[in-house]
Amino acid sequence: MPILSLITFLPIVGVIFILSIDSKKQELIRVTSLLVSIVVFFISLPLYFNFDSHAYEMQFVEKLPWIPSFGINYYVGIDGVSLFLILLTTFITPLSILASWHITKSIKEYMIAMLVLETGMIGVFISLDLFLFYVFWELMLIPMYLLIGIWGGPRRIYAAVKFFIYTMAGSVFMLLAIIALYFLNYKATGEYTFNLLEYYRLDISFAVQFWLFIAFALAFAIKVPMFPFHTWLPDAHVEAPTAGSVILAGVLLKMGTYGFVRFCLPLFPEASHAFIPVISWMAIVGIIYGALVSMVQDDLKKLVAYSSVSHLGFVMLGIFAFNIQGIEGGITQMINHGLSTGALFLIVGMLYERRHTRMIADFGGLTKQIPVFATFFMIVTLSSIGLPGLNGFVGEFLILVGTFKSRILYASIATSGIILAAVYMLWMFQRVMFHEITHEENKTLKDMNKREWAILLPIVLMIFWIGIYPNSFLRKMDATVNHLLKQVGNKANVASNVRAQNKPEQLQENATPKIDIVPENKTEW
Repeated sequence: MPILSLITFLPIVGVIFILSIDSKKQELIRVTSLLVSIVVFFISLPLYFNFDSHAYEMQFVEKLPWIPSFGINYYVGIDGVSLFLILLTTFITPLSILASWHITKSIKEYMIAMLVLETGMIGVFISLDLFLFYVFWELMLIPMYLLIGIWGGPRRIYAAVKFFIYTMAGSVFMLLAIIALYFLNYKATGEYTFNLLEYYRLDISFAVQFWLFIAFALAFAIKVPMFPFHTWLPDAHVEAPTAGSVILAGVLLKMGTYGFVRFCLPLFPEASHAFIPVISWMAIVGIIYGALVSMVQDDLKKLVAYSSVSHLGFVMLGIFAFNIQGIEGGITQMINHGLSTGALFLIVGMLYERRHTRMIADFGGLTKQIPVFATFFMIVTLSSIGLPGLNGFVGEFLILVGTFKSRILYASIATSGIILAAVYMLWMFQRVMFHEITHEENKTLKDMNKREWAILLPIVLMIFWIGIYPNSFLRKMDATVNHLLKQVGNKANVASNVRAQNKPEQLQENATPKIDIVPENKTEW
């Protein structure tokens, strides 16, 4: 059964069905969209249960000729890196649609945009043909641009255009690099193909790797976003509707971190090693900068937006630690950030629906009026700052362990980001939920309804699951990450040995960093 194609294109089938529904039947459109996204989620679950955790090869592979004259195929598959990102996408989408029940403007077009966006996101994570990957990469920009530009806040046009220009600028450089790889592969093998797995076998000189790495890294750094390419993110988050912010934080930002793991490390191993200091310092600056800016925000949504810059800095730091703990911690933290920050945006949206304001000063004392909501808010807040027993702790702990093993200085400085996160998150929670009620409007607030329970409860359950039993996630990544590290290490070492024959003294001074690999595909936890 072509399960990957099914979960990718079933939302498009839902779009076709929605197009046949009268625009006036808003409730039917909402329910249909929700049911389609729920079906996609349940169909995606066998990916987890049938995934062979001992194999590093791509699984659930589908390959069909698409444009044979140019070597373009419909070629999809997943491994331990992409597995959980697909499940995160199918998990977050129905919750985002359920959180969109208050949308009344052009609801038909809104739901179509949501389902097309889901297809684009899943397509990015499953593509093993670079042409196909680029098609999905660009496809997902359009519905997100529309979600921000049509259903966003007062400055929605500015935010949407800024989002589109930033991401398109990076995508152009990546397209040039893809074309370069296409011709490099032809020169080496005599075959025209966009097959990513074939590109992994290419022997590319360091000079060429250097420029191709920059082209790919620029596109991914903007998408993460890393400092200083982050300025589009706060505007996009603040102006986007709640569901748009949830998907943007939960899934779209992971396209950047995923890109570094899937493309930059295995395709350009020497360049990746050479750029460790640059990427690491960018990540560290992002961690501290994002935390400090979050601390002074008076808008809840903007605070959560800047916190993403800080949290994703940890992910990048873990990836470029080049060891099993760092990379698995980075992948785990991608999932954790999607859950915790996505939940925070949902909570901010629920508060906005009640009070039509996001300013922290307009709240206070809400625990007395909405105690159940306050409990969920507290759990998600503690998750975001990495409390042991919750999901955030697992990712941050592994990242810091991996970074300490790689470079103690980087880890020591980055640890301050955890302290700052506790400061701005707990201070925010205190000002919103505690003290006395000073605004009369807050005295009439209602606690969570059934729809809000249905939205937040699944996320909280996942927060506890990952925090208490992380091995159910980590063991699925072991074989893939071990193979990635061997692949990167072998290619970098071979290239270093070749250069050593010509410049042995320089090579000894600039030796390739040692890569830690866990024996027998077991992660110690």
